[in-house]
Amino acid sequence: MVDAQDGMWLDDAAGRLIRPYTVSNGRTRPTAQLDLLTMVMATGSGPRGDVGPDHAQVLGLCEGPRSVAELAAHLRLPAVVTKVLLSDLVDCGALTTRAPRPMSPSPNDRNLLEAVLHGLRKRL
Repeated sequence: MVDAQDGMWLDDAAGRLIRPYTVSNGRTRPTAQLDLLTMVMATGSGPRGDVGPDHAQVLGLCEGPRSVAELAAHLRLPAVVTKVLLSDLVDCGALTTRAPRPMSPSPNDRNLLEAVLHGLRKRL
């Protein structure tokens, strides 16, 4: 059974009927620096030129801030394909990105690790 849910053609048994490399026009490298935790949000200005249905779906999902990983899950696409779609929209000014903030304190902070160890020893 084919379902046109959210603009994607899905088959219950096979999944997405369009191969991921087709969605990204065979590209495997995004032009923008994105990792799975990068936050993406629509700028409100439309993309210059025509965009495909997958790009339009991404814009619809990005009305509020979303992570690259979250978008890949919603799109049911591999992360690299999602990054290519997102970078297309960043390049044309339709999306803005924010890199994840570094953890504070650092996960290798000795004081933090000692405090965790002390807490564990108190519980045992």
